Amino acid sequence: MNNKSKMALQKLGWNQEWEEKLNEYDGSYDIGRIGIQHRDIYKIYTEKGEILGEVSGKMKYENTTKEDYPAVGDWVIIDRVDPQKGNALIHGILKRKSKFSRKVAGGKSDEQIVAANIDKVFICMSLNKDFNLRRLERYLTMAWESGANPVMVLTKSDLCHDIDNMVEEVNTVAFGVPIVVISSVTGKGIDKINEYVKEGETIALLGSSGVGKSTLINQLLGEEKLLTKEVRESDDRGRHTTTHRELIVLNTGGVIIDTPGMREFHILDSSSGINNAFNDIEELALNCKFNDCKHATEPDCAVKKAIEEGLISQKRFKNYLHLKREAKYMEKKAKLKEMKRNKRKKSK
Repeated sequence: MNNKSKMALQKLGWNQEWEEKLNEYDGSYDIGRIGIQHRDIYKIYTEKGEILGEVSGKMKYENTTKEDYPAVGDWVIIDRVDPQKGNALIHGILKRKSKFSRKVAGGKSDEQIVAANIDKVFICMSLNKDFNLRRLERYLTMAWESGANPVMVLTKSDLCHDIDNMVEEVNTVAFGVPIVVISSVTGKGIDKINEYVKEGETIALLGSSGVGKSTLINQLLGEEKLLTKEVRESDDRGRHTTTHRELIVLNTGGVIIDTPGMREFHILDSSSGINNAFNDIEELALNCKFNDCKHATEPDCAVKKAIEEGLISQKRFKNYLHLKREAKYMEKKAKLKEMKRNKRKKSK
């Protein structure tokens, strides 16, 4: 790859790490990054601009699960970058360095990759009636599991009359995670947001509908690129404006991946994410009398003692147990799925 191409791709997040991964592939190829996915068609950003692409027949034959297919943020190997010659064929995906995933909606246990190759996760929550610590704990669990660094972005501070108290509540569940309070109406905190946006890095924005993700991106862009809508007055909940995941390159440097608000957000096997999101409970558990303490009826339980003393809320502890059960269930389903997947591969 020539130096001119490297400089063009650098704004998309290309660096020496990706160059080394690319060197593992033989043959003639071009490289691009997935910007938008519409069913089986992908918008791919390359050093020569945008091009539409689709997965090659061989790749479709070899893929067995949804996570084997490209996701927004993926670096992909393609056969062309000239849109005049038709859609590009995607022949491979460079190994992901991180991914934010959830279980697909419904009864299936398939993994849905929300954003790939991200450096930071902006977890957006509005300081209005939609404020929910339990949902925040779930987002934090998956953010830590993704391999990216979370940043709490508390939006719509202009609608909140007790910001300090709300921030303190977030601090009780987001230990060590940076918190930025913003208002897109007054401009409060936008300068601090810009400090986290750096050229060559990718940030995923996550949060419920109506928390102001699209408005924030418009401010970072300096233009009204994304559609925004007012929240419902009855319950402060937003209506969907973002309908698909999209990678957006900022003029000032850095890449943002916008995501739709998620009605369902079920975790996968997130044991390490839970350990990070609930490290206060995990550390207390080390002081329990029994190594396998369930924090129920066992004597000398450090976790129960902390709850009784008000150091940990009962609601936080219940959510911790709920997420642990959910992760364990998904772990079992993942193992069964992997066994079936290996059988299919052997039969091909």
